[in-house]
Formats: sequence, structure tokens, C-alpha cells
Amino acid sequence: MASIAVNSISYSIGVDVILHDVSFSLEEGDKLGVVGVNGSGKSTLMKIISGELEADSGDVFVSKDKTLGILHQDDTFNISSLTDESVLGQMYAAFPELLSAEAKIASIEEQIKTEENTERLTRLLSDLDSANTRYNDGGGLYFRSKCKSMLNALGFGESFHSLPITSMSGGQRTRIALARLLAREPDILLLDEPTNHLDGTTLEWLEEHLAAYKKTVIVVSHDRYFLDKVTNKTLDVENRTAKLYKCPYSRYVEEKKRDREIAEKKYELQQKEIARLEAYIEQQRRWNRERNIIAAESREKAIARMEKVERPADLPSSIRFNINSSGESGNDVLSVKSLGVRFPGRELFRDLNFLLKKGDRLFITGPNGCGKSTLIRILMGMQSQSEGDVEFGYNVTVGYYAQENQSLDPENTVLDELWNAYPGLTQTEIRNTLALFMFRGDDIEKKVAVLSGGERARLTIAKLILSKMNLLILDEPTNHLDIGSREALENALSAFEGTVVAVSHDRYFVRKLATRFIALSDKGCSSYFGDYDSYKSSMSAGISPSVPSAEEKTDVSGKDDYLRRKAESARIRKAERRLEAIAKECDKLELRLVDIDDELSGPAGSDYKRAAELSDEKIITEDRLMQLYEEEEELRASLE
Repeated sequence: MASIAVNSISYSIGVDVILHDVSFSLEEGDKLGVVGVNGSGKSTLMKIISGELEADSGDVFVSKDKTLGILHQDDTFNISSLTDESVLGQMYAAFPELLSAEAKIASIEEQIKTEENTERLTRLLSDLDSANTRYNDGGGLYFRSKCKSMLNALGFGESFHSLPITSMSGGQRTRIALARLLAREPDILLLDEPTNHLDGTTLEWLEEHLAAYKKTVIVVSHDRYFLDKVTNKTLDVENRTAKLYKCPYSRYVEEKKRDREIAEKKYELQQKEIARLEAYIEQQRRWNRERNIIAAESREKAIARMEKVERPADLPSSIRFNINSSGESGNDVLSVKSLGVRFPGRELFRDLNFLLKKGDRLFITGPNGCGKSTLIRILMGMQSQSEGDVEFGYNVTVGYYAQENQSLDPENTVLDELWNAYPGLTQTEIRNTLALFMFRGDDIEKKVAVLSGGERARLTIAKLILSKMNLLILDEPTNHLDIGSREALENALSAFEGTVVAVSHDRYFVRKLATRFIALSDKGCSSYFGDYDSYKSSMSAGISPSVPSAEEKTDVSGKDDYLRRKAESARIRKAERRLEAIAKECDKLELRLVDIDDELSGPAGSDYKRAAELSDEKIITEDRLMQLYEEEEELRASLE
């Protein structure tokens, strides 16, 4: 049974078309992931579905008696006046009908205490019985325990419950808004970037909760791992329209690529056929005899009768860049010894020790509030530690990406922000760099203050890549980036020949890059060597693997490890270049086969000698294509 249907939705702001003729429907229990580049209209679509915006045309149909709830991106949290302003009180406000029922029951009970008239007392007792039945049937006996459980699951233990909501940070308020919505359990759940502000443990809980949710979910997210775990359908919002794929994110990527290749091939073949017919028509008209004119007109009618194949629209622009190292550092890049941080009444961590080697990709993990960003700020000299030492190695130059892009001046224009940081560059060089990050035309005159989260992230990366560094320290660099931009950053960091220290909750990002981990928790600090999957296996099993100390990792082993990674990066780049060359040669050979078949079915059909030549060429071409297909398959397997 259909839960929700979106029919031919279109929406514009002035002359700018945001969405055009968007249609899809979902069955009860479907989990839909909505994907697309920043600014493609995903959040606008969610607001139209929820009724917050009215479409210019089209309709949204929701099944009868279905409730609908929405979490906005970075929800500011509307404080309810139904109860007190404590965190727990605001959770109870998710059930206004139950709070109202409790007030009514309490009022009836007070009246019963003083009522002496038997007839009115009987009526009051009947009203009380009816009110209690409605209250119990609506979940009144367990909604408070559900609220507490949901808060605990999203990282708000009992110590938070009595705190005023006004004392919570923006990220904490968004998480409480999510908890309140999940406790309510609407029939259609709309979530816009729900994974923002969640640590790894909470994120995994949310994935399991939504995967088991029996009702309909529509979620906008750039977290590819999350989409694969939760969704069974994907809506691709692109070029102002949308297409529904009945599969999770990873399969959608493959299907979209295949569909585009087929569409491009159909378009190219039809254009080739039209060009052939037009050349024939032109030739016949030059001969200008009656039978030639008839033949030309026949071909013109054939062209007119064709069902024209539209050329696939260009893919949305995405950022593209490389990160150049400032030169080789010493083998020991960063030494951290006996590091500790304490605040009055609270200790974040203590006795943290590690030695970062050249070429390492170190990721710092742990729950929210454990001190990950604090550690990053200490490494950058922006905050003092309570104890211990931080020492950088020989010839180390540092590049820093700040969480939420605090390094940007809101009063600057985009152009001035970059030019002020690098006054020695020409305006052309600055403009060319900004263009790589999709700041073109009037965009470069925008004030930083009006930029979206994604635009700020792109501008921060643009500033970063112009600096000279061989150690990158990154604090949540994928926040606010769309999937294409995340992939561009992953590729740039994979090819970067320096060292990386990062904090990130993006598991795709971590899985692609990480070679070691520092895990912070209330139980202490742990160090893990290996990739993401082996780290997660160790964590799940509660095993802290035997880890060599910094002193045991010799310079030789560190250099060998660095050279191995460098060689692997070179191998990957070589394979990717070869894949591009294979694709071009395959396209050329496939088109040649079409030409051969056309000639064999045309003029060569009556020319035995020419037909034999073409048949031989066809066999050679097909053999070459098979070789290329096999080589392509082997290369792709080596890159997976």
C-alpha cells in the first residue's frame, strides 16, 4: 500500500527553477535516501513534502490518518511551553495529547474529592474511567520511559535530564530534536542530515533503529555508509529533476553509471545515423535527378519519424584539486608524551602517548565530548594542555582544517578571503583556484557571512591547498560537503605524499584513508595500527591488540612503510590512467564495429572482396575489444 506519493512537483524562486516535475511514490515501510549535490533542492523537497513550502505545481498525497514528522538540518529546536524547559521536560512535550490528558485526569480527580452530589459524582467517575482508557491506549503508561530511553540512546544520560534546554549547544539541541521526533514515532519520518553532530556509537545506534523502523522514512544524507545501512531506495535529485532507484546507495551509483553510459551510447548512435542519412540526402540532392530527389525525401521522412533520443544532461559540477606536499619531513613527524587535559571537576584524558611517523594516516576517535577537538587544538598550539609535551619533527610544516570553518572572516568576500591569505598571488591565480572549488562569476563577490555550510567548507579547503605543508591536521573536514566533494577530498588525500592527522565521523572517508587510530574514552587512551575494518573488529571484540611503542618503531620500518604507501599510490594512479585510455579505445572500436555493420548491410553487401575485408577487420576489432574488456575488469578488481 502506498504511504506517500509526490506527483509532478515544481518549485521556483523568482526566475530560478529549483525543482521541475518531480514524481515518486513510496510503500509502507520503505526507507528512501535522497541524494544530490549541495543546492540541488533536497531540503526544499523535504519542506514541500512536510507542507512547510507550497509547490508552484503538483501535489503531495499522504495516506489517510498517517502522521508526519520532520527533522531539519541543524534543527534550532523550538522550545515548547507545555512543560518546563528541562531537557526531559522538552522531551515530554513531544506528546501534547498525553500531557493534556494527564491534566484532565488530575482535574477530574480533584473534582471527585469535593463532589457530594451522587449523580454528578457518578458522571465524574465515568468521565475519569473514559479519560484513563484513552490515556492508556495512547501510550500514557510508558511514554515517559520511552523519552528517557531515547535521550540515553542519543548520548544524554540522566545527568542531562534536569538541565535547561537553553544550556545546550546547537549540536546538542539538534540531537534532542531528533530524540523527540523518534520518540513520537510518526508514520512518515523526514530526516534532513540526521547524522550531523552524532558520534560513532550514537550513529550506529541510529542506523540500527531506523533499519528496524516499521514505518516510512525519507532521509537526506551525504553519509554513504549510513545510506547503505538504512535505505532500500534512492532518489537522485539532479539538474532540477529527480529519478527514483529501487536500491540502496552503492547499487544506485552503479546503476546510474550504467544508465548514463547506455543513454550516451544511444544518443551517439542515433546522431551518427542521422549524420549518415543527412550526408546521403545531401549527395542525392547534388545529383538532382527525379529518383535522387525521391530518395532524399524518403530519408528526410525517416529522420522525421525517428523518436529522438535526448542527449544526457551534463553532470553537476564538482570540486577537483590536488594537495601538494611542501617537501619531505623527517621520519618522526610528531611526538606526544604523557599528554593530559583537565578542567575543574573533569578530566578529558591523561597519559596520552604516540609517535607519528612520516606517511601515517592517523584518525582520532571517541564519543562526543571525549576531547578529540581539544587534542587537535593542542597540537595546533591553540590550547594549552594540563600536562605532557607535544613536539614536531624536523622540517615539518602544518596545514590545518578547522571544524565548522572558524578560520573564515565573515566580513570578507570570497575573493578577499583567499587573496588576503595569499597576497603574493595574482588575481588570476586566486580566481583560478576558486573556480576549482566552484566559485565562479558573482560567487566570488559574496560575503563569507552569507555562504552555506558547504560553500564555507569548500572555501576553507581552497585556502588549505594553497599553503605549503607536509602534515595535514583535519577536524571533521567532510562536514557540510556533498558526496562528490567528499570523494574529491578522499582522492586528494590518498595521493598526498605527506602525513595526516584527522577527526572524522564519516566512515567511508575513514575506511579509505586510515592506517592507524587513537581511541579516546572514559576508560583511557588506546592506540591501534591497521585499517578501519581491523580497528572496528578489535573494538567490537573488546580487544586491544599488541601495539609496538613509538620507540620500537624504527626509522627503517617507518621509511619502508612510507615507501610502500607511496608505491601503492603510484600504482593506483597508473591503473586509473590506464582505465581512462581503455575507455577511449573501447569507444573508438565500438563505433568502428557499428560502421562495419552499416557498410556490410549497405554497399559492401554486393561487393564480395570488400565484404571479406570488412569481415576480417570485424573479427580483429572484436578480439581487441575482448582483450580490453578483460584488462579493464582486472584493473577494476585491483582497485577495489
